[in-house]
Amino acid sequence: MREASFVKQNKEKWMVFESALHNNAKINPDDLASYYIHLTNDLAYAQTYYPESKTLLYLNSLASEAHQKIYITKRESKNKLISFWKYEFPLFFKSYQKTLLYTFLIFMVAVSIGAISTLNDDSFVRLILGDGYVNMTIENIEKGEPMAVYKSGSSIGSFLGITINNIRVGIIAFAFGVLFSVGTIYILFSNGIMLGAFISFFYNYGILEKTSTIWLHGTIEISVIVIAGCAGLVMGNSFLFPKTYSRRVAFTKGAKDGLKIVVSTIPFFIIAGFIEGFITRYGEQMPWILSYGIIGCSLYLIIFYYVIYPIKLNNTHQSELKK
Repeated sequence: MREASFVKQNKEKWMVFESALHNNAKINPDDLASYYIHLTNDLAYAQTYYPESKTLLYLNSLASEAHQKIYITKRESKNKLISFWKYEFPLFFKSYQKTLLYTFLIFMVAVSIGAISTLNDDSFVRLILGDGYVNMTIENIEKGEPMAVYKSGSSIGSFLGITINNIRVGIIAFAFGVLFSVGTIYILFSNGIMLGAFISFFYNYGILEKTSTIWLHGTIEISVIVIAGCAGLVMGNSFLFPKTYSRRVAFTKGAKDGLKIVVSTIPFFIIAGFIEGFITRYGEQMPWILSYGIIGCSLYLIIFYYVIYPIKLNNTHQSELKK
């Protein structure tokens, strides 16, 4: 059967099922099972006769959503929040890992610009970070306490203030995606240039190793800002590149998907705020093995949850579909 005939024959059935899933309609369990069986059969047929086609991509995405719906229905007595972070979100995020890669590359370009500019022009860091912050840091360096700023204030106050501010930055990075992704790219660039300028500033003073104290909390903090930027690009790109949807439908879907990505970052922002409020202030007194251990575990946590785990869970899901 030609692909066009296959699509024409089954299109109405797929659209009914997709509409029910996207509108969170309550489907009779027997009907849900029947739809799912037909869908997996169609998916298997498409995998055999139409490999690497748009039809296969569409059916694979729809089957994944159906699997999540069935999985959550089976576990509705369990904690839905745990189900979201453990199963629903990682399966969902797998399709946006390429967007995350592009977001990371944009951010690293900005970091490079900030670092190189500061290395070649001492005044650049003042333009980016401000005279007040630069002068304060220079004073702290001369006193032998370059990280003194992280020791000020109470631990609880710092934790709450930092966490709220970080979440605000993440939401802004997402919300600015409504400006056709340009707004999000601006936020990524401004934060990336600031980070690059900051690193080169400490390098110019010969105390680059002291930045390990900042990376105690910065590893998660910076990573999650990039992920929030990914959410903004998901929303903005959905309008620019609607694919087979109308722009209105595509943008609505992109906004919902982007918001889901932002929600996933909240626990990580809390962790970063806790580390900065309660641990970073003691960073200079820490044994190096403990300091770098925290940094390494933080980096692994981010990479595992947003890169490795979604791939593993998706592979398991695909294996189940083929059974």
